[in-house]
Amino acid sequence: MFDKDTYSRRRRTLLTSMRERGQKGIALFIGNDEAPAQYKDNCYKFRQDSSWLYYFGLDEPGMAAIIDLEDGTETVYADDVDIDDIIWMGPQPSVQSKAESAGVIRSAPAGDLAAAVGAAMNLGRPVHFLPPTRHGNTIKLMELTGLSKARINKVAPMDCEKGSHASQELVDAVIAMRLVKEECEIKAIDEACDLGYEMHTAARNAVRPGIVEQEIVGIMEGITLGKGWGVSFPTILTQHGETLHNHLHDKIIDPGKLLVIDAGAESNVHYASDFTRTLPTGGRFTPRQRDIYSIVCDCNEFAFSIAKPGITYREVHIETSRKMLEGLKDLGLVRGSVDDMVTEGIAGLFMPHGLGHNMGLDVHDMEDLGEDRVGYDPDQKRASQLGLGSLRMARRLVPGHVVTDEPGIYFIPALMAKWKADGTGKDFVNFAKAETYSDFGGIRLEDDLLVTENGVRRTGTKRLPIFPDDVEESMKQK
Repeated sequence: MFDKDTYSRRRRTLLTSMRERGQKGIALFIGNDEAPAQYKDNCYKFRQDSSWLYYFGLDEPGMAAIIDLEDGTETVYADDVDIDDIIWMGPQPSVQSKAESAGVIRSAPAGDLAAAVGAAMNLGRPVHFLPPTRHGNTIKLMELTGLSKARINKVAPMDCEKGSHASQELVDAVIAMRLVKEECEIKAIDEACDLGYEMHTAARNAVRPGIVEQEIVGIMEGITLGKGWGVSFPTILTQHGETLHNHLHDKIIDPGKLLVIDAGAESNVHYASDFTRTLPTGGRFTPRQRDIYSIVCDCNEFAFSIAKPGITYREVHIETSRKMLEGLKDLGLVRGSVDDMVTEGIAGLFMPHGLGHNMGLDVHDMEDLGEDRVGYDPDQKRASQLGLGSLRMARRLVPGHVVTDEPGIYFIPALMAKWKADGTGKDFVNFAKAETYSDFGGIRLEDDLLVTENGVRRTGTKRLPIFPDDVEESMKQK
């Protein structure tokens, strides 16, 4: 946890924001519960809801809270342990003391929550809540409000069938706050990135012909468990990088391949890192691998060089795609006007994902609140083109945003075959040459960026080797 004043200040800011939006009633926050893996006493590793962590910081199951938007009172709802709990867990702090550690004066038993919500609804007061991600919290909200599952998960203005949906106003207020990181959050992200640096370094040092991918993953994830909460998302480590989210780790490291490692650490206060590096499994790039790798590396550097306050990340994606197409044209993989190729979305054949996403308490920060709401300004609309249409962060950058910079080039045989059969890009793509790369795989290079007053900086205190000569040298030194 941060200090209690941090959480008190955040809740005051939220209260002011909701009042400025003309909202009354109560804001209801539901923390996560334990989730059984096989039976109720054998649970998955507990992970608290991120918005709950942001406003209350209490990292344990079975908690909820209400902020009254009219009188400003705050109440945490949870149960103190009984003797049966003490036998298994030992003595525990009281709920009241936990609430006070988050700057909340009032607490009440968990069983009082239903009465508090019911009283507000009986008086016709709006009940603002965020759309839940856990099925258990959906059920809990259904029981508390009497709403259907569809209505619980639908975000709509509170003046639309008052109190009958997750609150658009609360969602927008939370997004506006969490998008811009505070100094304590930036420090936590830097620490998570330093842990991410360590896990990636250990992975690079473990790469050798004959080792099973799973062994490398185990080394990486052991570091995150020894010094943090664990991984910030399931590790991607694969010699088949053309499959963007390949979570299979059963292959033996084969010299001459490219190994994509997309992995992040989550710190003990739950802030994330997310780095990707692509390594030559034999320690040196082949000429063809180096050609493509150099384009991706140049794109990563280019995106970093143009990102700054005031520019939209959509523009950064488009200009980086232009840079990529220029490199591919030099290799004879595409032809014609680069401007026309950008307009036609030809880059999507080689990079079918967006340049980056927001990052913070979640590795894809707040996407549980709606990907477009989080990643797009009100005057922006998601594109339909492959690649640009997958951009998760398109907003105009402001200081305090934390985003990923992750260009990639992939040769996906099924996608190339489909474009060729459909005639897509026929005037621009040299399919005959592209098909010679069908066994190439893919390359992705990802750093995490903090938007500053004058530009951006990379998060963490050290940067993983990324330039091809540096990568080869680092693999010699292991």
